[in-house]
Amino acid sequence: MPAETRTLFFETASPEEPLRLRDGGMLPGVRIAYETWGQLNPEKNNAILLFHALSGSHHAAGINPGIEGVGDLWQPELHAGWWEDMLGPGKALDTDKYFVICANYLGGCYGSTGPASINPATGEPWGSAFPAVTAADQVEVMARLLDHLEIETLNAVVGPSVGGLVALTFATRFPKRVRNVISIASGFKTTVLNRLILFEQILAIENDPYFSGGDYYDSEPPLYGLALARMISHKTFVHLDAIERRARQDVVQPDDVLAWYRVRDQFQSYMLHQGKKFVRRFDANTYLRIIDMWSRYDATQEGDAETPADLFERAREAGQCWLVFSIDSDFCFYPEEQSELVKHLETAKADVMHIIVHSDKGHDSFLLEPNLYTPHIAWVLGK
Repeated sequence: MPAETRTLFFETASPEEPLRLRDGGMLPGVRIAYETWGQLNPEKNNAILLFHALSGSHHAAGINPGIEGVGDLWQPELHAGWWEDMLGPGKALDTDKYFVICANYLGGCYGSTGPASINPATGEPWGSAFPAVTAADQVEVMARLLDHLEIETLNAVVGPSVGGLVALTFATRFPKRVRNVISIASGFKTTVLNRLILFEQILAIENDPYFSGGDYYDSEPPLYGLALARMISHKTFVHLDAIERRARQDVVQPDDVLAWYRVRDQFQSYMLHQGKKFVRRFDANTYLRIIDMWSRYDATQEGDAETPADLFERAREAGQCWLVFSIDSDFCFYPEEQSELVKHLETAKADVMHIIVHSDKGHDSFLLEPNLYTPHIAWVLGK
């Protein structure tokens, strides 16, 4: 039975010392929600910083029945950690050996300061006034969290999916603070295809009549827009063969009807169910902030480097070891994206190992098939 865990909170700034963001925004009194597992050793050199995916949270393992201030968004399906099979005693991120930290992103909806948080200047939720947040902003905040925990150097940063983008940025902005980098089904620079898919999701939310420009917290939220955005993204996370397998187990529900169109097959019903389920546990404004961060991502720019070669020269000089995973059936971060990352690392003569996972699970393989990742991760961390 997984152990119960609890969310901790870290205040990164105060109104007297606001957090200044990369795009010119400013936030006072920022709070970051996080959880930890394992024990920090006396040398404080066994810590691993884990970054979550797009709609994930800081709750990666154990049971967490509630988070202060989150309310109904913390649905029962979230009580168990999202990486339970990979984080714990004897697992890939072995908590008998390592002290693992995972934080909810700035702009998040699971305890960190985000659009639904109260703006102290108005006494109302930030809503549309909440600024854009970049990957560089995220890692600056996480570096402050590490300072608070008195951790100077990490054994590793680990990130699957969007978390891999943030892990890459942390490793290149703070190269001397990271020994190992593990990037899973992620990339180096957001592709045109992904930018278009993300733009479709932005339009879905923006065009919901209840979105109100992002100021909807005292009225009906944009449920249809967020559900449609999730449906657009879900078909890139799950391999189409897996969608067919899962959908065949479902039946068309009697309430699967739109204004005119009645859903007529189990595949449409499955996708509609995914959308409806998602809106109960996530905030549309948070979703927009994170996909905006993803859509604009370019590792060279986030690292304030002139070229990729300049960026990854830092990895070589710091003696970092990189482990990059591709999933051959991934429709979200295609294997070509990891190949580009590896090429840049190899050009810089950095220490890099590239593993191609053969799976029929698509992008979600990293959540579902721990045995395909654990031996390689354990070996790199153990070096």
